[in-house]
Amino acid sequence: MLYEKLNERKRELGLTTEQLSQLSGIPVGTINKILSGETRSPRYDTLKALEKVLYSPKNGAPADAVREASAPCLTGRQGEYTVEDYRKLPGDMRAELIDGEMIFLEAPAFIHQELVTEILFEIGAYIRKNKGPCRILPSPLDVQLDCDDRTIVQPDITLICQNERITRKGIYGAPDFCIEIVSDSSRKRDYGIKVQKYMNAGVREYWIVDAKLGKIVCYWFEGEDAPEITIFSFSDQVPVRVFDADLRIDFAEIAERLWREV
Repeated sequence: MLYEKLNERKRELGLTTEQLSQLSGIPVGTINKILSGETRSPRYDTLKALEKVLYSPKNGAPADAVREASAPCLTGRQGEYTVEDYRKLPGDMRAELIDGEMIFLEAPAFIHQELVTEILFEIGAYIRKNKGPCRILPSPLDVQLDCDDRTIVQPDITLICQNERITRKGIYGAPDFCIEIVSDSSRKRDYGIKVQKYMNAGVREYWIVDAKLGKIVCYWFEGEDAPEITIFSFSDQVPVRVFDADLRIDFAEIAERLWREV
């Protein structure tokens, strides 16, 4: 396991966690989670920073040692990875492949998963009540968004209404509706590259649910005025436009049920 290899190397060098933190620039808390195995899929830039310290040639180790311990794809170069590299990842390692770059995902926080559950329940109940053809699924789910070998994303929530795009391994092509629940590590992607990727691929609707800022940013990618952008708060009822706004998700009600740290 990756964390066992890192612990072994840290002991070989006689480093304390505090020293490793100072040398790598990674917070002590993050390092402790990785070394304990709590974080099973560290971010790529975090691994690179630890690798630079633990496996530096000046410390008598090959620079690719941590790559070999963590995942086969890390032996390549960012921007050149393919779906084939992605498929070689260990089953317990969560990642996204975006334009040839491999992005490793951290385990989501409690409130992140709570929001996923709440939204899934509302949309799923609507589909069942109306006996609709759409299917709603949470991550992990491989979405080969561009139908090429350079991009596979893992939306937090995916709605697909076109059965011909469903495969044994996931979805091949654009879903109808994608929702991302913002975390600190995903914020830049959710507000940046994913907006462009989803719009260009043909996703009809995209929500960014940002609990930290208390807002839901809704993109509608159809029509002459696309993209239409509407911002709601956690006190609003947010219309789902792929259902012609017949479904409205009451975020005020959801917010009342969310866990709050004491």
